[in-house]
Amino acid sequence: MASKRPVKITLIGAGSTVFARNLLGDILAYPELADAEIALYDIDEKRLGLSELVAHRVASHLGISPRIVATTDRAWALDGADYALNMIQVGGYKPSTVIDFDIPKRYGLEQTIGDTLGIGGIMRGLRTIPVMLDMLSDMERLCPDVVHLNYVNPMAIVCWAMNRASSIRTVGLCHSVQGTAAELAEDLGVPFDEIHYTCAGINHMAFYLKFERNGQDLYPELRRVRKEGRVPDWNRVRYEMLNRLGYFPTESSEHFSEYVPWFIKRGREELLEKYNIPLDEYPGRCQVYEASWEFIDKELRNPGSQDPEALRAALLSSGIKVMDKRHDGAVRHLEGLRTIRRSVEYGATIIRAIETGEPKVIYGNVPNTGLIDNLPQGCCVEVPCLVDANGVQPTRIGALPPQLAALMRTNIGVQELTVEAALTGRREHVYHAAMLDPHTAAELDIEQIVSLVDDLLEAHRDRLPESLTRAERIGLAA
Repeated sequence: MASKRPVKITLIGAGSTVFARNLLGDILAYPELADAEIALYDIDEKRLGLSELVAHRVASHLGISPRIVATTDRAWALDGADYALNMIQVGGYKPSTVIDFDIPKRYGLEQTIGDTLGIGGIMRGLRTIPVMLDMLSDMERLCPDVVHLNYVNPMAIVCWAMNRASSIRTVGLCHSVQGTAAELAEDLGVPFDEIHYTCAGINHMAFYLKFERNGQDLYPELRRVRKEGRVPDWNRVRYEMLNRLGYFPTESSEHFSEYVPWFIKRGREELLEKYNIPLDEYPGRCQVYEASWEFIDKELRNPGSQDPEALRAALLSSGIKVMDKRHDGAVRHLEGLRTIRRSVEYGATIIRAIETGEPKVIYGNVPNTGLIDNLPQGCCVEVPCLVDANGVQPTRIGALPPQLAALMRTNIGVQELTVEAALTGRREHVYHAAMLDPHTAAELDIEQIVSLVDDLLEAHRDRLPESLTRAERIGLAA
């Protein structure tokens, strides 16, 4: 009997070197995947070359010899792939993210992250979906049975569009569920491996329906954290949501603050101070990363060569305005490049579970096919999924608490209209999405929203379908 061929795993956007390194460390550390064929694909040859170097170093550290090939030929990278892990960013920090923040600011509309919802999330979705669908078209031709694992934001918008428009099986992956659970365990002083939870909702707005230790409900202990004034300064928004909604959300406070109309308001700086909300946090994070890249690049090429404290000094002298924890995080990040340890990402866990048949439970972003009763069918939901030789199998949740489902639907409407605009080319749905966005609608009137959309569509013209840039303004067409 012929031996089974090595599994082929393709990393799309492998020039995201540090993230690719983490995923490869996870994948290749499993003995069952140590002989995998790894295809690294990116359009940036320089960054791709660094990722190839790092991939070989990871393999050498683990004492294994997988086949590793880096290419700018997407068709070759995808041909015969069993798994594709997608981590692209269309337009990058410059110019696209800068545009997403600077133009709304002229209208008085402030943002924190701008990658999931809000006007920034809408624009990121519109420029990302066409690129993703083009990739899926290649997959349908070259690897129709591939398992496509998507890390690209805006997660719900992109996954909704892909699963609606393509036969390729796409599962969206995020680390917010498991990451937040670990943070809460730390708040409670409880070992993370003793925590058991059930979580459901939509990406970046899911909630822990159960949060337990040895069968004991830990929600009373979480409420005590707030009552006793032990809430971490960077997490005030989410603890406020626990107080108001009765459940704890999965995504960070700076993220969550721009999905609702309550925390970021012009002329209400006291709200920003009360809830410790960092405006422009994502641009600041990008600036920190850019300022750190010289250190990261050298450390990746020559582990142990860079002084973390020299990086800290460089960041402090750069004048970049960003949360202090980002400076500390960049230093810890540099230090972490010296070792290979398992990350919290689900990608490798999924691949191994399918290949070995050993079941695992992960949280995935999948179409709502009767999984959550009081959210729209077909929308993208985040639920627990069983993974084994049968693939990724979402778990039915039933009905969410009504206040949680109602809040999620305010976001789902924006997601739906963005997807509709991208798939149909109807510009009016971009306006509709922005008009219904909770934060945008709370700050701007209708005419301002229309003008803002016009300005953004024009600024992003080179990365958008022509149908979205040539159509008439809403309300002005005959």
